[in-house]
Amino acid sequence: MKRGLLEQLAEGPVLGDGGYLLELEKRGYVRGGPFTPEVSLTDPEALAQLHREFLRAGADVLQALTFYASEEKLRTVGLGGQVDAINRAAVEVARSVAKGSDVLVAGNLSLTWAYDPADPASADRVRALFDRQLEVQMAVGIDLIVGETFTWLGEALIAAERAKRTGLPVVITMSFEKGPHAFEGDDAAECARKLVAAGVDVVGVNCLRDPAHTLPLAAEMRAAVPGTFIAAQPTAYRTPDDQPDFTSLPEFPFGLDPLQMTRADMAVYAVQARDQGIRYIGSCCGSVAEHVREMARALGKRPPDDDRSWQQGHDKPMSAYEYYGHEAQKG
Repeated sequence: MKRGLLEQLAEGPVLGDGGYLLELEKRGYVRGGPFTPEVSLTDPEALAQLHREFLRAGADVLQALTFYASEEKLRTVGLGGQVDAINRAAVEVARSVAKGSDVLVAGNLSLTWAYDPADPASADRVRALFDRQLEVQMAVGIDLIVGETFTWLGEALIAAERAKRTGLPVVITMSFEKGPHAFEGDDAAECARKLVAAGVDVVGVNCLRDPAHTLPLAAEMRAAVPGTFIAAQPTAYRTPDDQPDFTSLPEFPFGLDPLQMTRADMAVYAVQARDQGIRYIGSCCGSVAEHVREMARALGKRPPDDDRSWQQGHDKPMSAYEYYGHEAQKG
């Protein structure tokens, strides 16, 4: 029987998957700009392939691509009537890839762009948006819920409220733009305290910032709620100190390639996160299978290298790898 998220976290680090929308845009399946997730309907095999890559790399959790799959966001590209179909298809694709494995499938909620603390009616509107997604995702079958990329703590708390009603484990992660605080002014520690008080099982930081700008905030959360599991899912793009949000950079979204971190960089991050006591170790935009694979190796979740045989030590080199002594350099 598949072990649940909280059971796995109690035993040690759980490895998340990587980024979806930006990678699928690079592959030609998602429209850059709106970054809406209708690929689950238009090109489900492309989405399935990316899920497979993360599964083969060693991820313990696959997130259904229901990020931005709420009515008001989809309406901006004429897909407001496809909310149910997109959420259903996204979970079905993730479940089909995870079938036969121990990998968990997460439903996903994200910022809606509809939350406005100055408008009391917006809270109920956001509740309805989340409830509609959750109803469909639960009907197909998910193992946990990840709510992510919330810059308003108020919206994150609404996501927590609706997700907790399902009875599934709930992960809620905040995103911090230029300043290390939610839009209301709450710092990372206070966000963690309020989310835990709302019943969230795992709290953390995701997206926008690279590992160097994410881990200190995750550490603040861990110190604030020492009995709660902490998650970190940074972007795999390097961000400067004066502009730590990668989406604010002039390179976003089509010139980010030179800023992408290496697989070795992400492996170092995974070890740092583990040593810091973070249990849900993931990654977000810019992180692809090669990053997740090296993170898995660094965390001891897969062999250090491919275990297929390769005969070396001939009278002469049989590859550039041998010719230039890269194996020796690696050791």
